[in-house]
Amino acid sequence: MDNVVDQNVNQVVDSGNSRAQGAGWELPLLLFAGFRSLIDELHAELARQGHPEVRPAYGFAMQAIGRGCTTATELGRSLGISKQAAGKTVDRLEALGYAERVDDPADARRKQLRLTARGIDSLTRSAAIFEELQARWARTLGAERLFALKADLRTMNPAAGFPLDVPGWFGS
Repeated sequence: MDNVVDQNVNQVVDSGNSRAQGAGWELPLLLFAGFRSLIDELHAELARQGHPEVRPAYGFAMQAIGRGCTTATELGRSLGISKQAAGKTVDRLEALGYAERVDDPADARRKQLRLTARGIDSLTRSAAIFEELQARWARTLGAERLFALKADLRTMNPAAGFPLDVPGWFGS
């Protein structure tokens, strides 16, 4: 039944482009599928390496904390989520041993966020795993094609860097 529904939806949105070119609606889905497969493989390997509780949203949060987000409010802004949602994320990261709240030396009312050794370890392992995944993609697609794909994606994406607001963006 799912295939019938998919076929009917695809027929409705198909603009008549040739099959070789592919329909326009495929592009975002293929990009998302590639992203999702990389993230899923990353987290499966992180689990095997001793970090089974890390979720994609935690990875984005730890990246933001590692980049210098020092409060839950700043973390929320960086991730595009509410201060309350950021606080819950920090609570969970703290309970899992990935981040901690420490006193702000400049303001006793504020708590700063920082990664623990466990949080840094998970990010270090993530970087190594991403290198392995990229190498596998290069073996499958060919190094030149993968390099060209990355160059093309850089061309099509804003020069402002890599946004970390995926959790908030998907939630809006």
